[in-house]
Amino acid sequence: MFLSRLNDVSAYEKKNLLLLLAIGWLYTLGIYLSNIFVNVFLWKQTESLLLVSLYNLTIYATQVATFVLSGNWVKRIDRVLILRYGILMIAVFFMLVLSFGTAASSYYILLGIVLGCGYGLFWLSFNVLTFEVTEPYTRDFFNGSFGALQSLSGMIGPITAGWLITVLEGYQGYLTIFFISFLLFSCAVVCSMFMTRRNVDGRISFSHVIYETKRNKQWLLLISAHFFQGLREGIFLFLIGLIVFLVTQSEMTLGIYNMLYAAASFVVYQWIYKRFRSSHRPTMILISSLILFFSLFWFINSSTSIEFFIFAIVLGVTFPLFYAPLMSVSYDIIGQAHLAKEYRIEYIIMRDVFLNLGRVVSLLLFVSGLLIFGTEQFMIFAVIIFGLGYAIAGGMISFISKKKKEGI
Repeated sequence: MFLSRLNDVSAYEKKNLLLLLAIGWLYTLGIYLSNIFVNVFLWKQTESLLLVSLYNLTIYATQVATFVLSGNWVKRIDRVLILRYGILMIAVFFMLVLSFGTAASSYYILLGIVLGCGYGLFWLSFNVLTFEVTEPYTRDFFNGSFGALQSLSGMIGPITAGWLITVLEGYQGYLTIFFISFLLFSCAVVCSMFMTRRNVDGRISFSHVIYETKRNKQWLLLISAHFFQGLREGIFLFLIGLIVFLVTQSEMTLGIYNMLYAAASFVVYQWIYKRFRSSHRPTMILISSLILFFSLFWFINSSTSIEFFIFAIVLGVTFPLFYAPLMSVSYDIIGQAHLAKEYRIEYIIMRDVFLNLGRVVSLLLFVSGLLIFGTEQFMIFAVIIFGLGYAIAGGMISFISKKKKEGI
């Protein structure tokens, strides 16, 4: 049943589509198992929100630099090799965390740089490959299926990690899950060896895609929407989970929180790839982005595990309805842009640079706020203000849809 929508797809397309899904699944399983707990691991060593924020800022800043600097490699070498290098860098990150152990917080800048490089190489090549191995008729299937696999990883990873941390003494649980993540990334490297190599001749050139922002208003609105998406994600990707831990003081509760979020997402992603119609994308993006924003008022007033669990379920239901259609719209607009085939890598790099610039800007503002205003009250303020990012992005996507209908 899972593959029923690929009946009309060639064997070559199907092979690369499924391999990319397998690599993405192993990657997300490794990340979900360990990533949220790296922030908790650093917090427990230092009890410094500023240090954890600077660690995440280093990751995103390095990711932006990696996107720009590695663009030539992706254009001239091979996207599959770059994907492999990215996974290897993330594996090295976990090796370093294992080596540093309880002294990891002293090397947070180094760890952030290594992980940022890994993320940058992985996501640049993964996004280019996604554009190349999917077509408009397989895009919703891929995004829905990848989202479902991400959710499955979210159900397995955090609860397993929370249990291991709870039952093993001291930092042994943390070190165990970091080692398992290292093994998963090693498996992803093996899978990448079976993908068809993809070379593109030529040198990287951003002048065309920059000029396209003046000529093509849809493209300008799209990268602006991704910037505001990043503005929310910069702090939300680490702060929400950390707040759940700080309030409940339980890694197991954090694991259950993420499991419930992922379980709800899994159900919705199943519906997306089976039932979702592309004509509903803009409306669904706008409605879900507004629900995601207003649900934050429940979150900031939560003080018990049950209240956080309810928020996790709401988040799990609504986030896929925002994210999967957004990515499909994003790739469609790139595919329709001027000279998209020749400049597809530049288009994707520019989109991802704007996304991560949004993350960097939000973390710079967040760190500045911590230094000026302190911690507790500013955290609540930041959650609401930066939480508007998705709502603004959703409004921009709806505006794009309106202009397309008007033929502009």
